[in-house]
Amino acid sequence: MKNAQLGNLEVSRIGLGAMTMAGTYTAEGGLDDAESIRTIHRALDLGVTHIDTAEIYGPFLSEEIVGRALKGRRDGVVIATKFGLYDHSRGERNPNSSAANIKTAVEGSLQRLGTDHIDLYYQHRVDKKTPIEETAGAVAELIAEGKVLHFGLSEASPETIRRAHAVQAVSALQTEYSLWTRDVEAEILPLLRELGIGLVPYSPLGHGLLTGQIRTVTDFPDNDWRKTNPRFTGENFTRNLAIVDEVRAIAAEAGATPAQAALAWLLTRGEDIAPIPGTRRVNRVEENTAADGVELTEDQIERLNNLTPAAGARHDEGNMASIDQ
Repeated sequence: MKNAQLGNLEVSRIGLGAMTMAGTYTAEGGLDDAESIRTIHRALDLGVTHIDTAEIYGPFLSEEIVGRALKGRRDGVVIATKFGLYDHSRGERNPNSSAANIKTAVEGSLQRLGTDHIDLYYQHRVDKKTPIEETAGAVAELIAEGKVLHFGLSEASPETIRRAHAVQAVSALQTEYSLWTRDVEAEILPLLRELGIGLVPYSPLGHGLLTGQIRTVTDFPDNDWRKTNPRFTGENFTRNLAIVDEVRAIAAEAGATPAQAALAWLLTRGEDIAPIPGTRRVNRVEENTAADGVELTEDQIERLNNLTPAAGARHDEGNMASIDQ
């Protein structure tokens, strides 16, 4: 597989997101840790070197699974994890990116991941109560100690990115980017390229809709947050299915699945972009990584560029409020 460049960190240009391994989008009782581990092993066999997780996934379960899967296979793998959405002083989900909380968080992540260093350590969401300079400084200390190699931000605004980068070089920004979420192209992506920061798109398949496999939400588990996501509800959902049909038609021309076409399009956006489609299934990781070999024509790329914009906000009001803007 070809590689992408995140600052001075090299990763496979298609990675693996491990959030769903902790239960996201899963009905109660539907988790299979052994299958998740097989999926990570298959990804490694296919050339994936970039595994993305976070302490809040579970919480802690996703990191534990990644750690078990990488036992004996750590060399050559870029482990990315995140801090800041779990408050260790309170033992609960709550934004906290203070230096003290980061010091506690990193020790837990290192233990669960079974490693002595984290390759890419992200602030999961910007903490409005803690100056970004304090957060960046705390990560800089961890880098000096060798516990962390690279610093990342997630869903950060241009101002926050600049302020953090001035204290400790930021290697990557993780944010949502896909055929139907292209907000970053206006201001964020040019800034990242000015500063030499890579982009790691999460949800590159539109929370599963761009796979072409979802035609209704009625069979989603009751706790699936997509049931309240504006793009999956009411008339918006019907309109967005029409966009998926456009992707499906172009994918068929390219001899690819809709998911592969959506990922292949992202790979045309630059060598500093490394999407992390999430899955806990071997067949899905095989499908996603095969997008590395899909060649879109200029006409197909142009048609994908000009798709109808998605209907509805990318998150509900509560989740959008947590995003630094």
